[in-house]
Amino acid sequence: MLFFVKQAIQDILSNSFLYGVTVITIAFLILIVSAFGLFFLNVDDMICSWKKEVRMMVYLKKDINENQLFDLKRKIKGISGISNATFISRDEALKYLKEQMKRQSSLLDNLEKNPLPDAFEITISQSIANPEKIESIATRVEVFPQVEDVEYGQRWIGRFINIFNLFRLAGFTMSCLFLMATVFIVANTIRLVLYSKREELEIMRIVGASNIFIKAPFYIVGILEGAVGGVIGIAGLFIAFSFISSSMEQTASSCIINIRFFPLSISCGIIFCSIFVAWLGCYFSLRQFLKV
Repeated sequence: MLFFVKQAIQDILSNSFLYGVTVITIAFLILIVSAFGLFFLNVDDMICSWKKEVRMMVYLKKDINENQLFDLKRKIKGISGISNATFISRDEALKYLKEQMKRQSSLLDNLEKNPLPDAFEITISQSIANPEKIESIATRVEVFPQVEDVEYGQRWIGRFINIFNLFRLAGFTMSCLFLMATVFIVANTIRLVLYSKREELEIMRIVGASNIFIKAPFYIVGILEGAVGGVIGIAGLFIAFSFISSSMEQTASSCIINIRFFPLSISCGIIFCSIFVAWLGCYFSLRQFLKV
């Protein structure tokens, strides 16, 4: 094995340009495919969070007295699937809006009257994940005479999920194309090296060298290419992720936007896939060139 490793390193040094281009190609592939995967991972987390915390805003009509509010809250909490109902007065809503619009809060200071209505914020039970059931709850709340309107983001989430699934399909298709292209590039790189060493390889076969003896250094080269390319690609993605996440933390609250990088197990799996892609390119090239 040590002999094969030394032979592989010699091949890399003697064909450094070809192998360098291959490593860069693999790194670029890993960077792009992993970027797609990281995007889908964080969007999946976001969608799961939205599904777990489906909330409705129930806007009330004007001039509702305390008895009516108490009675309405009791009826709302009595609906199956609703875990909590919190009353938000129009003054509290305006105060919250000013806190969220710190730099533009002066726009709200000159209002002659508060334009916001009183409302109930309804929390849906986590066990209710069916859009039809949530729609049914909204319909039941809307029929109360004190209710002006009901608003919730489930319809928007449904549309977003459909669009996201299209992006997921497009990302998967592009990743497959990039993988095929990388296998083709690795195979051609190995084929060029084999062609430049064809006389040496022919002599080795004449003197009785086994197929394993001939092919092993090339497989080791492919494994090294895949490993180095995978590590460079993941490292590049992590640097870009760190830059983007730090920028987002400066402009948005971490409780609103919370993104994460791949766990160590997935990162190692990506590097393993990179090694497999490079090995596969070597396999196809050796099989075609050596006819074994």
